[in-house]
Amino acid sequence: MTGATGAQALTLLAAPLLTRLCTPAEMGSFSVWLGVIAVTSLVATLRVENAMVIDHERQQQRLCFGVVAYVATLLAIALTLCSLCACAFGLPPLRTVSWGEMATVGLATWITANIQTTLAYAASHRRFGTAARIKLLQAGTIAASQLGLLYAGLDGAALLVGQLIGLCAGLLAGRMLLSPPRPRLRFFLDRAQRDYLLKHKAFWRYSLPSSLLNTMVGQLPLFMIGIHHGALAAGLFALTQRVLAAPTALIATSILEVFKRQAVNEFESVGNCMAVYRSTFKALVLLALPPTLLLLLFSPALFAWLFGEDWRAAGELARILAPLCFLNFVASPLSYVFFVAGKQRMELLWQVALFLATLAVFVAPLSLHGSLFAYALARSLLYLVYLYMSHLCARNEPVLA
Repeated sequence: MTGATGAQALTLLAAPLLTRLCTPAEMGSFSVWLGVIAVTSLVATLRVENAMVIDHERQQQRLCFGVVAYVATLLAIALTLCSLCACAFGLPPLRTVSWGEMATVGLATWITANIQTTLAYAASHRRFGTAARIKLLQAGTIAASQLGLLYAGLDGAALLVGQLIGLCAGLLAGRMLLSPPRPRLRFFLDRAQRDYLLKHKAFWRYSLPSSLLNTMVGQLPLFMIGIHHGALAAGLFALTQRVLAAPTALIATSILEVFKRQAVNEFESVGNCMAVYRSTFKALVLLALPPTLLLLLFSPALFAWLFGEDWRAAGELARILAPLCFLNFVASPLSYVFFVAGKQRMELLWQVALFLATLAVFVAPLSLHGSLFAYALARSLLYLVYLYMSHLCARNEPVLA
């Protein structure tokens, strides 16, 4: 947890400087690019990297790395070619997107997919400290690179280039510190790799669509706010989303890495994982409660002080979304019990409901604050259902659709 907490601190410490060196529009554009990478990197892994927590044999894990490397490479090439062709033909939705952003989607997808697989390998061998150091190095490199490039006058491109530099540093550190199996790349998947995909079909059949829906739901508000309320509102929301997502992306994700292995071991030994579920739930609530109360009471003033007076309105958005952030922080790590109990289909159905609810909220003709109030309420109610379903899975009881 020390490395992950340090990484979170670096990200949050860099944010006040970034907001004074780049515009809301630049922040919004970069956030959209990050959202695209989040979606495409999930496709590149097929979510089979999570199977390494179950399959501990090195040969099986080598097959996993080979499958991810093969899919990620093909997808990166396809994304790069399609993106450049789309820019060349000047498609209307892409006229405001730079060539640099489009050309680097494939590269960032490939690197991110390999980092995710390497961190899953670390979790399967209980090397949580090493994984935390890798995350710390990556976050620090991203922050330092972005700030340095902004000071050098690179403007909006500094955020993208700094992100790529940090991703490369994280992947290199993972390879050096963990020495994971080296994948064997061929023009086609061999028989063993195809058998591996078939063996773990639940991950790409249910977990992948579920994760994709969850990620797209996270980006949908930004897109819809930009369409209905303009670039300024989108930039304010992008900063709010980035600040509120930091605890989940760094602290809760690190808790997830520990929870994965402990839940699997307990489920295999006693037929359920209620003990580790309860202890993790209590820890998550205790960690999330103080910052949530702080946001509810003081977020507009805090945002104005930390990021500049121009960002006070982002604090108002953060106050609206604080209860939702609390539930998301608690529910995200505990969601792994769906994988442990083999209930990926139930999680997929919940993600479909979440996507439809989010779409309905932002299609409705509401004000910016009205849309966010409705979004926070609808998603919070669904998260309560989600926690109840995960609790049933931890007890190894049937979950109704």
